[in-house]
Amino acid sequence: MTKEQKNEVIEVLKEKFSQYNNFYVTDTESLTVAQIGKLRRACFDKQVEMKVAKNTLIKKALESLDGEKYSGMYESLHNVTALLFSENPKEPAVIISSFRKSSNGEKPVLKAAFINGDIYSGDGQLKALTQIKTKNELIGEVIGLLQSPAKRVLAALLHHHEKQAETAVAE
Repeated sequence: MTKEQKNEVIEVLKEKFSQYNNFYVTDTESLTVAQIGKLRRACFDKQVEMKVAKNTLIKKALESLDGEKYSGMYESLHNVTALLFSENPKEPAVIISSFRKSSNGEKPVLKAAFINGDIYSGDGQLKALTQIKTKNELIGEVIGLLQSPAKRVLAALLHHHEKQAETAVAE
């Protein structure tokens, strides 16, 4: 790879790291070509971008953007690395989990995830990451919580009103 090609890769990566608040660092080392293809399709279907790059280039891209902010990610950059970029913070975790289930394997391995500025290190974090609430899910829950007391109040008022109407009719 020439210096020019390396710089191109770094620029592409910098663009992706800037575009997405969420990315996962995975190890796809022992996956077959067919499995990698299947993983790429699963990512594509869920609007998750998958990029495979050399660890040194990934590190250079991160350092040139914000060495401090991404410093916790550097130790995850070893072996074969596939980056999964996503708008949705949990989608890559869901993809990795279901991929493992369907292939009865432990791959790809989650090395680390960077979610809205927080770093999750190690494969043990995968289950927790599949349960992260997305912004829309949180908004939905809040709306649900806001609606439920109102519904109860309305129901109580209607019930009270009906009782009053019955009493008036009885008299």
